[in-house]
Amino acid sequence: MTARTTVAFLDATQHRVSWGGRSARVIIDPSGSVTDRGPSIFFKNTFHPFSGFHDKDMAQKGLMICVAWPCSCFRFSYILYKAFLIGHIVMPLDTKLNSLGFAKPPSETRVVVAMSGGVDSSVVAAQLAEEGYDVVGVTLQLYDHGAALAKKGACCAGRDIHDARRVAEKMGFPHYVLDYEDAFKEAVMDEFADSYLAGATPVPCIRCNERVKFKDLLETAKDLDADCMATGHYIQRMMGDEGAELHSAADPTKDQSYFLFSTKQEQLDYLRFPLGHLKSKDETRALAQKYGLSVADKPDSQDICFVPDGNYAAVIEKLRPGAAEPGDIVDVDGKVLAQHNGVIHYTIGQRRGLGIGGLADPLYVVRLDVDKRHVIVGPKTMLATRMVPLREINWIGAGGLMDGGERQIAVKVRSTKPPIEAILRPISDTEAEVELLVAEEGVSPGQACVFYDPDSSRVLGGGWIWRGY
Repeated sequence: MTARTTVAFLDATQHRVSWGGRSARVIIDPSGSVTDRGPSIFFKNTFHPFSGFHDKDMAQKGLMICVAWPCSCFRFSYILYKAFLIGHIVMPLDTKLNSLGFAKPPSETRVVVAMSGGVDSSVVAAQLAEEGYDVVGVTLQLYDHGAALAKKGACCAGRDIHDARRVAEKMGFPHYVLDYEDAFKEAVMDEFADSYLAGATPVPCIRCNERVKFKDLLETAKDLDADCMATGHYIQRMMGDEGAELHSAADPTKDQSYFLFSTKQEQLDYLRFPLGHLKSKDETRALAQKYGLSVADKPDSQDICFVPDGNYAAVIEKLRPGAAEPGDIVDVDGKVLAQHNGVIHYTIGQRRGLGIGGLADPLYVVRLDVDKRHVIVGPKTMLATRMVPLREINWIGAGGLMDGGERQIAVKVRSTKPPIEAILRPISDTEAEVELLVAEEGVSPGQACVFYDPDSSRVLGGGWIWRGY
């Protein structure tokens, strides 16, 4: 792949300079001085690669952009301009980028790989090591894994740490295990328990990515002087006109974009997802066989890592003793139909295990009233929802969330279903209402609503579903 500095003409006074997978918009005033416009991953919080001055000094130290007709020596990808920095070309012609997008050899590029011990992250680490990168494997110990030590269906258990270490030994790169149990409990497990007790249906894997893997671990990678951090997630990072973009995986059956909607732009700039372009999981396992990895046939993780047997209620009772208080199962008119042993045992849309029989039509859990300790049941038609209130929105689309008012998008309200058509109506930079064009059943507070470009695979962000009152 050949990298060329691109200077794209925006209008009479604005240009976009792109370099090494980064870009910035610059404004040229009549006097010839140049200033950075808005948050820029090209100049903001970094040192320019060909100078030594920080972005605040950019205008004074003389980034110059001038018009030039094409010649045999200088070719650019967009409009034919030449960019100079204190008399030097910003990027020499035909500087080659490595597979991670850096203008230097793999051996000089350090990458931290987040290794769960599964086949996906193991293949990422092995592949990058084979390509000659300076790989550092890191596995997080997130919870007391004694109960899940021999459980194959949960990630980050004791066996997984051992498997990650074996891959590192085979491929010849260092591997570290970091104890994040306290941070994980505070950032993920406690909120999971409190949300469940409040009648929500939380998605702790999203919070784990947001608050631990893509926050604390990413900062650790930077402390290790890594150029980037790679993971085994099935999602794609592509370069667009405004910089790095998040896109769905090529394999829709493995796509993990729902769990990564809260990724911030600055995190996306630093992250790499080498498996996102693969057409199927079979290709990943074939690569594991190629590298001779012992995890080639290891089953995929299925459970939430700290709920190894799938019994959410038992975990919540352990985290919040005495939380499972009995109450009544009632219909929508308040008529008592049965008793229950705790609201935490029920989720929106649940049909089985209600202990209600002898009815002509099946009943479903349509709402949970934690204060009254009521499980409210009703017909399936009551599960249909079109209006979805959202908060804590993370927007990584073009411009700002409030720019342009309402817009047509596609959304996922469940990780396992394809995106559906919707209208996004922003209320603030962090709140919005989504109208589904076709009603969806079982939309539950505590889950995520993820935004997609209806005309492409781009992920635009998302937010958390709540009751709206």
